[in-house]
Amino acid sequence: MRRARVVVSHHAPDRPAIQVARGDQVTLGDRDRDWPQFVWATLAEGHGGWIPAALFDGEHGPATALSDYDTRELDAEADEILTLHYELAQWWWAENARGLKGWIPDRALQMLDEDGK
Repeated sequence: MRRARVVVSHHAPDRPAIQVARGDQVTLGDRDRDWPQFVWATLAEGHGGWIPAALFDGEHGPATALSDYDTRELDAEADEILTLHYELAQWWWAENARGLKGWIPDRALQMLDEDGK
């Protein structure tokens, strides 16, 4: 696994994370202006979140999720070291030293070499 240093603090938005499972029906809205590869997805019960558009079988309106996804973001402070599990749409699923996991944008990270530099 890769490791990275947080160079810009990141804080999760003030809304609950949502999860979609493969096959879930959602309603897709607008694309994010800062992250155009993300679309606002609303679940049947009304909760919504930003999810990579590539994970759906449509571009707008009713769609089906093609894979599982969790919108949880990871709070991280500058200089914190994170373990990176995988990347999707310029965001990393990361884990901090306390074992907390979530997404953090690639632009907030500096990749570290094997020796931690």
